[in-house]
Amino acid sequence: MLNRTVIDTEALPPRERFGMWLDLVARTASPLRMRSAHADDFTARAEIIPLGPIQLVNYRYPSLDAVRTAKLARQTEVDYFLLALTTTGTGASGQAGRQSVIGPREFTFYDGSRPHRVSHEGEQGGLASSVVALIPYGALPLPPDRLAPLLAGRMSGTEGVGALLAQYLVQLTSHAEQYHAADAERLGATALDLIATMLGRHLVAEDAVPREARRRALLAQVRGFVQRHLGDATLSPQTIADAHHVSVRTLHRLFEAEEATVASYVRDLRLERCRRDLADPAQAHRPVQAVAARWGFRDKAVFSRAFRAAYGETPQGYRAAGREQARIVNDAASVVNSTSTY
Repeated sequence: MLNRTVIDTEALPPRERFGMWLDLVARTASPLRMRSAHADDFTARAEIIPLGPIQLVNYRYPSLDAVRTAKLARQTEVDYFLLALTTTGTGASGQAGRQSVIGPREFTFYDGSRPHRVSHEGEQGGLASSVVALIPYGALPLPPDRLAPLLAGRMSGTEGVGALLAQYLVQLTSHAEQYHAADAERLGATALDLIATMLGRHLVAEDAVPREARRRALLAQVRGFVQRHLGDATLSPQTIADAHHVSVRTLHRLFEAEEATVASYVRDLRLERCRRDLADPAQAHRPVQAVAARWGFRDKAVFSRAFRAAYGETPQGYRAAGREQARIVNDAASVVNSTSTY
């Protein structure tokens, strides 16, 4: 599981909760002057996940207004940017003379060292939530002065690289238990690549992003696209390339540094999904060919040969072996249970 720190104000009496939240924000982000209509009973939660060079914070809180004044900016040194994704509720941000209203699945970006204003309100009086990435200045391959036009701006999290980045950040922060602590550095590097690419595209300055970072970001996009369209039997290098506005040759070059070609990556993912379904007792009623078709295999013979090459037995044999293993385990459990009653 990824390392994470969970802060829940409900662990304290109501009158102490807002003060706890002020201390938390001062430690994990930039010190802010904050107010809330719920200050008397501020029920909120934060999960802090370090990912190598960056840190993610998954926030949930009542309505909140915060400002980093010029005085606070002079008194406290902060050396990172913040990229905030609103996941529920609506918000507003202001910095460098720019003001924006931020809706669900939208990003805003600001410099933690400079004066800024943020607010967030839940829908119909409910809790608001957001995912914030804290990014050290030196971690982004874009000079700070080039990023200035993006401060307090709106960026979509529902299309293009923004959609992939939003999905990635939400997945990491919502299911940290699914990842290994040893992978934190690599997961953080992938997040940085996606962030840099999204910011570069909004600046119309993608060339400012190093080629390798752009390659990794495009590779993450392609992989996400493939996983979402595995069941489409027409999925091919050509359709994948077309969806990402690159040539097939460029797509193949993208995979040259990987352990698999485009076609083998698609095939291996499909086979793994089929293997998983065939091993699932809840899907025992589903014909083998229906399982294969669900994941894009139209030809029964082709599927059977590929499955046998990958797993050493036919799909039918694999399913039968799984059933027999389950029967043995169940029989053994029954013996243990019957013995324990005496």
